[in-house]
Amino acid sequence: MDRATVVAVVAGVLQGVFEWLPISSEGNVAIFLTAVGAAPDAAVRFSLFLHVGTAFSAAVYYRTPLRAALRGVPSWRPSAAFDDGTAELSFLGVATAASFAVGLVAYFVVDRFVSELGGGAFVVGVGVLLVATGAFQRLADDRSLAVCRSPDLVDALLVGALQGLAVLPGVSRSGTTAGALLLRGHDGPDAFRLSFLLSVPAALGAGVVAVLDEGGVPGVELGPALVALATAAVVGYLTIDALMRVVERVDFWAVCVGIGALAALGGALLFV
Repeated sequence: MDRATVVAVVAGVLQGVFEWLPISSEGNVAIFLTAVGAAPDAAVRFSLFLHVGTAFSAAVYYRTPLRAALRGVPSWRPSAAFDDGTAELSFLGVATAASFAVGLVAYFVVDRFVSELGGGAFVVGVGVLLVATGAFQRLADDRSLAVCRSPDLVDALLVGALQGLAVLPGVSRSGTTAGALLLRGHDGPDAFRLSFLLSVPAALGAGVVAVLDEGGVPGVELGPALVALATAAVVGYLTIDALMRVVERVDFWAVCVGIGALAALGGALLFV
């Protein structure tokens, strides 16, 4: 295999594994791509593009609850948006709209500033955001009051906005959205299930925006890009079940802080 294909396979594997861990797959994949020579803005766009692969994995893995939610579309009415029978569908719809609104603004802000950064400064920024994400996860773990309840409008707007901000490389989408749901009173399994159901339309949208903004596949030729996408989808599907069980047992806030601190230190050394 040539170098571009090797890099594509490694990036796809990293995306397929890291997507299910609350440590920012986008941030970590972007750090890897920057380390092997990609410009920071190209690294961010390509890492967003790879989310399309794991969106497919999540859609297949959660196909049963997705079908159940979508069956309610014909009977959905605004007046009963968050009733028990349609609460999950309403949550996905409102949160997805909030994600696109916030995420589109965040994407163009990030794209403008990242393009002006050198590799070291970019890695420092990702590291700082990883540390902040870990701190938020610790807060959510400490202060969550788990109860069994349906999502409401506040959940949808809050989680959707946070998911949009996860366009920032280093902000963990699953960590922030699941953490917010925990703080809002949802139990762990429900928080992660809702988070990953919501990731499907958001990841597809992020990939489309990255492609449209680049005028094609971001940063690489079509062949290696498709290899990376397929690798992310396959590895993502094969690892999601095991890694979701790992998440329940490991304090990933500490992992996030540790990776972020190392990234910030390494980036600072490069910057100097």
